Amino acid sequence: MNRRKYDMALVTTAEVCDANPQLLVSGELHALQPVFKIYGRRQVFSGPVVTLKVFEDNVLVREFLEEKGNGRVLVVDGGGSKRCAILGGNPVVQAQNNGWAGIVVNGCIRDVDEINSCDIGVRALASHPVKANKKGIGEKNVPVVLAGTRILDGEYLYADTDGILISKTELSV
Repeated sequence: MNRRKYDMALVTTAEVCDANPQLLVSGELHALQPVFKIYGRRQVFSGPVVTLKVFEDNVLVREFLEEKGNGRVLVVDGGGSKRCAILGGNPVVQAQNNGWAGIVVNGCIRDVDEINSCDIGVRALASHPVKANKKGIGEKNVPVVLAGTRILDGEYLYADTDGILISKTELSV
């Protein structure tokens, strides 16, 4: 059998779902509920997941994005808060420059125009002008739940304009 990795620039999330019904049934592949808005210039992105759980605090988000991304996707469970933004333009510029593929935030962002000029994929619930707290409270590399799906550090995320998929393993056809 000829096996190759998906090139998500050529294969859509819908095609991945259609080609892998057994993975959807077994729970090895999940589609997140469609609650996220699309930001950033990169509408299609994928990579291994790094998880972070915070609430109305962005110190750990900034710390992660200061590291080399190596094509990873930061998945931030911000508790779904819509009272402040836990991601802004400066950290997104840094993430772009450090090689992160994307950022998914279960919460709000700000500096939308700046983020939309960056070559990185960003998904968030909404935008909000109020900045987050700076206490440094949160948990790194822990299971998180976003849009009805439990996501583990090291799983794979695939995103395009149709939605977001989480896979237990890197997908191949």
